[in-house]
Amino acid sequence: MIKNLSSAMEADQDLHIAKHIEPENLPSMIQPVMSLAQSDGERDMLLLSLLTAAGSCMPNLYFRYGLTGKKYYANLQCFIVGSAACGKGIANLALELVSKVHEAAPLVIAGDSSYPGFYKQLERQNGRGYIHESEGSVITDVWRSSVANYNTALRKAAEHEPITRNRARDNSSITCPQLSVLLTGTFSQYKALVPSIENGYFSRLLTLIVNDQQAFSSRYVEPASGSNGVMGAAAQQLYDLCQTLYKSRPMEFSLTSEQRARLGQHLETAYPALMQLLGVNFHSVVLRMAVHIERIAMILTAMRIQNTDRFADRIQTELLCSDEDYATAELIGNKLILHMAAAYQMIKGAELPSVPKIQPLDQKQILLSLLPAEFETKTLLDEAKAQGVPRSTIFRWNEFWLEQGLVKKIQHGQYKKVS
Repeated sequence: MIKNLSSAMEADQDLHIAKHIEPENLPSMIQPVMSLAQSDGERDMLLLSLLTAAGSCMPNLYFRYGLTGKKYYANLQCFIVGSAACGKGIANLALELVSKVHEAAPLVIAGDSSYPGFYKQLERQNGRGYIHESEGSVITDVWRSSVANYNTALRKAAEHEPITRNRARDNSSITCPQLSVLLTGTFSQYKALVPSIENGYFSRLLTLIVNDQQAFSSRYVEPASGSNGVMGAAAQQLYDLCQTLYKSRPMEFSLTSEQRARLGQHLETAYPALMQLLGVNFHSVVLRMAVHIERIAMILTAMRIQNTDRFADRIQTELLCSDEDYATAELIGNKLILHMAAAYQMIKGAELPSVPKIQPLDQKQILLSLLPAEFETKTLLDEAKAQGVPRSTIFRWNEFWLEQGLVKKIQHGQYKKVS
């Protein structure tokens, strides 16, 4: 049994995300943008920011989830937590990515809005919007006023639930809000936004924690390094994609049967280990992570759509996830849920520094539980890749399992778990 996060740390394991994703496996729209990041932490922040911003520009695209077949759209809500000088500013490139879409049709909503102002702008934009704030305190400061607290609206928007107003002179409703949110800030700002684990916003808000400190020397060597051209090209591609989706019929995105089975396997095996460690209150985070993973997969797949009438006609009402995009989305989810576990402990009151270190669960134990009763070397390598475990590490882990009698070798390249 896993006793605590600290004792389960692996010396060669880290919780960075983008370093485990081959650049060529990302959509071509964002590959040049990702090259602007200079560290693993910056790459993680930039990737999550770009996915969140891009998802806000994808109308008419949805997937169904759960027994009721509820529709979910490509809207992520994320908070990037980091200390000063960790490079959080790179997340602002996401604003440049949506600039052309916003110029054509207003999309961005200021976090510093009263509730009536927030509501009216979202209503004018047919329920669609993107909130981007580089200081999380902008929202929490304005929320201190009862007339400006739209926390409930954000929670409802995350699930696309109706946001209604009933006033003497103003009765109306946004039936299906599609709102993306990207916030960056310190841990104190994050905790002001999500003060308790019972707050329903915690499980709806993806959390990325960055501990990296940026080196000063590189900041002035190549200030822009062609970033204007890179961002301009990406912004144009996203605008073209948005136009293509506007012209198309509503399209249903779906995972393959194998991908759905794998996502279910995560819920049944890997993620319950987190609940065993953190308690049943983490259950909502686990369940919603499945929705986050499918949203990320949908955004990645949609970014590959070409802006041609012929292609729009061809896809018509269905968009199928590729194995490549599902693997990327799954890896991102596997890492983010551990970031959220660290945030969860902090919110519960654990004594942690202003930006806590990520102390992951014993990934060896989780990965072993995911393997079938009998497995080949290829299966072992495929599972390790999905979890972001290096090839050299997984072979060392397999040797450890063999030495401990947890696995036995059947023949060359074939193994069997010992119950």
